[in-house]
Amino acid sequence: MKTVTRFAPSPTGLLHLGHAHSALFGWRAARERGGLFRLRIEDIDPGRCRPEFELSLMEDLSWLGLSWPVPVRRQSDHLDDYRAALDRLASSGVTYPCFCTRKEIEEEIARAGHAPHGPDGALYPGTCRHLSAGERSERMASGQAFAIRLDVARASRLAGPLSWHDGDAGTIDATPEILGDVVLARKDIPTSYHLSVTVDDALQGVTLVTRGRDLFHATHLHRLLQAMLGLPTPGYHHHGLLTNDRGERLAKRDKSVSLRALRESGRTPAEVRTMAGFPEET
Repeated sequence: MKTVTRFAPSPTGLLHLGHAHSALFGWRAARERGGLFRLRIEDIDPGRCRPEFELSLMEDLSWLGLSWPVPVRRQSDHLDDYRAALDRLASSGVTYPCFCTRKEIEEEIARAGHAPHGPDGALYPGTCRHLSAGERSERMASGQAFAIRLDVARASRLAGPLSWHDGDAGTIDATPEILGDVVLARKDIPTSYHLSVTVDDALQGVTLVTRGRDLFHATHLHRLLQAMLGLPTPGYHHHGLLTNDRGERLAKRDKSVSLRALRESGRTPAEVRTMAGFPEET
């Protein structure tokens, strides 16, 4: 099977050295295996994504020496794919509407005095999971805003034991419950990162997902979604993250290490590749 990797940035700001490291990691993994490297634009959030950032990131990646097949997949052009996946999950009975606001969720957690915690903090307490079908229908008919959540416990029971292979950590048993009942879609954004990335990787034939260790826990959930949607399971390799002088993960707010700033300061592509952890010719 031909190895297919991908780099999937969101055009919400300028790329930095951490992005360069991730892109070069996937690029090298594909080239070493005689495979294919894809670029994907994850632009499902219209409030934050900008065309100028998409143009800039493509310029930066080309300047670094990377290339990819065209046309590039943009998530905003494929919302029907995510709706179809969401409908399939709904037909399996593993989704439910959630009418809670963020404030209401915080208040519910506070009233409980404690709440299960996952990698990103307190988990959703499952308030709307317990609503009757009639109450859900009544609220939806009244026009009350809602999100769609995944009933992780029910989905896990249906899917059974799951695992995946990570190039750094080996075989991992999936425990998606660590993330709780995550949101799969909202009224203003008809999909989520978790749903769209799972669907996209399958539709694009990605066989090796290379991404930062900060997304390692998300793979537990993505493995469950793959099982529920009947999608293939790619291999994974979660690489380390570049940090600044304070040991903090690089972020788009770190203007001084944006690839554009480095280019404008006179750095060469070879120098930036070295700064990103890839001194060899890529």
